Amino acid sequence: MVLLLTIALAACGGDSGTSAPSDEDSSSSWSDAIGSSSSSSVVSIGSSSLQNDKQKSSSSVKKESSSSVKTVSSSSSVIPASSGNLPSSSSKKDGGSSSAMTSSSSSNKKVESSSSEYVPFDHSHALAADWRIGENRYKTFVDPRNGRSYYYITITGRDTNLTTTTITVMAENLNVGKMVLGEDDQNDDGAIERYCYNNDTTYCDEFGGLYQWAEMMQLPSRCNTESCSELILPNHQGICPDGWRLFTYNDYRIVRFSEGNEEHGVAGLRSGYRFNGYNTTGFSLVGAGYRSEEKKFENLNEYAFWFFPTEKASEKAYVGLISITNDDGISESDWSIKQEGLSVRCVKLE
Repeated sequence: MVLLLTIALAACGGDSGTSAPSDEDSSSSWSDAIGSSSSSSVVSIGSSSLQNDKQKSSSSVKKESSSSVKTVSSSSSVIPASSGNLPSSSSKKDGGSSSAMTSSSSSNKKVESSSSEYVPFDHSHALAADWRIGENRYKTFVDPRNGRSYYYITITGRDTNLTTTTITVMAENLNVGKMVLGEDDQNDDGAIERYCYNNDTTYCDEFGGLYQWAEMMQLPSRCNTESCSELILPNHQGICPDGWRLFTYNDYRIVRFSEGNEEHGVAGLRSGYRFNGYNTTGFSLVGAGYRSEEKKFENLNEYAFWFFPTEKASEKAYVGLISITNDDGISESDWSIKQEGLSVRCVKLE
């Protein structure tokens, strides 16, 4: 059950220790490769391996029966930042800062030191330009649990049955919950918990939180290590706000095969902001990285990972992943370990 991920990590930027204000078609298990011109290493997170997408002319999946495994971490030693929780109107607690904050002190300045006042990240930088997707496509929604505002967009495309369908989906990753350190599991079943890359809430503000499968699903934490398939509902809400549900593989297909994205494919999902994409869909995917099974933070600005609300087995769930360089589609049968921490997107209920 081991997934193999080839990783050569570049140094990640950021203001570690700075606290944000309160706030396609392949089958088999997935793995990925992140290339380097000088070296590559292998991190154990899967049972197959994808060839280094900077070194290959195509991105076909090849099986590997055995490999020399070396664990690599991009995490640096940082001072844990506070989660800055706000009161919640639900039975779950949450925290985080607003992406389209209406605070009068908000501006798009860069933090110069840990003593500087943190300015919330302006998520409009990651959105598609009007000239590419059409004017007034983006709307905003405020999550009443913590007052955070999200951009969302309505997209029409073809689903898994090649039926033309329309969905309304968040154009940024969810950021809700109290922060827990990457070394810990999200096992408080009485609160929503999140990881922030490098244990720094400013990364949550910019890229969204990272969540284990059971946390995303809002199921008991035991569901990370045992099957809970009987608890999965149609239009499963999970940690999404009321009136929203978790993003599914069928939703991915609608976005991937959306109107106006025929030329760019997967690159049309990626934001041009640090993620080398065309964003012709308006989906604005960012490289939020992930929290690995080894409890380390990896691949910021290089990969986007998210769980689907479906199980593969007791300790595994199906996932989507898109790299900064690989323009191939994802598979409905790709999977990962439930205890990893991945991004979350939500779709509006009709």
